[in-house]
Amino acid sequence: MTSRLPWPLAYTVSGDDCATPMPLGYAAPLAEAVGHLADLGYDGVEVQVRQSGRENAEQLARTVERTGMKILGIGTGAVAAHDRLTLTDPSPDVRRHALFRLLGAARLAGELGVPVTLGQTRGTFLPGLEDMQRIWAERAVEHLAEEAAARGSRLLLEPQRHATTSLWNTPDEAFSFASALPGRNGLVLDTFHLEEENIDVLEAVRVHAANTGCTQLAAPSDRGPLSVGEPRLPPLLRALQQGGFAGWLTLEHTQDGDSRKAAARSWTALDDAAATLT
Repeated sequence: MTSRLPWPLAYTVSGDDCATPMPLGYAAPLAEAVGHLADLGYDGVEVQVRQSGRENAEQLARTVERTGMKILGIGTGAVAAHDRLTLTDPSPDVRRHALFRLLGAARLAGELGVPVTLGQTRGTFLPGLEDMQRIWAERAVEHLAEEAAARGSRLLLEPQRHATTSLWNTPDEAFSFASALPGRNGLVLDTFHLEEENIDVLEAVRVHAANTGCTQLAAPSDRGPLSVGEPRLPPLLRALQQGGFAGWLTLEHTQDGDSRKAAARSWTALDDAAATLT
């Protein structure tokens, strides 16, 4: 199968360094996941890593590219999700360890020639520590952006809901901060997080499509796989196209107990919606 989309279509997968598969990605070891996804017609994957660095690039690329797919981005959600490491933790050792992991991911991304993304590893604020935590996070993310730029990568900052992180929850906030950092930084727009923050997804896309490297998709409300005929998909794809989006699309959603079926369902829904594009 070949999608009619004008952008590469990716699926979230977990690197072999993850203790368990990420719950919003394909629930299988990496080699098995990319084999299934290639059979379904996906163009590539967004790989969530926990502690991989540039020394892992060759093996990671070999595992993915032998299926005919590409690595389109390196995600860092597992740093927080699996090891509870964030840039705003009150412990200096935890913050240093979190940044060390993120810098490793940036070096890996640079070796592969793809962007590195940052979401929940920013962390959340505690009462009375908000001002200091913001300073800790800003300095760390500036360091991360510098490292990404120096390695030939770039940082994509993801606006996320307040339940996940206290910093840069809207596209405007995230882009204002990211654009002031070293390098050619941009955004990840995740439809689930935007909707959870009561942000108009189409308006966010109209304003920030050209600044966005990756758009992450899931069904509204339950964050599950997409369905054929979802009325919001055609206008979303048209807004991306009209706004000059030049990145990739990633499916990041729950698996409903069967990743192969979930991936096939989302692929079909997007391919169907793409028929409305000119």
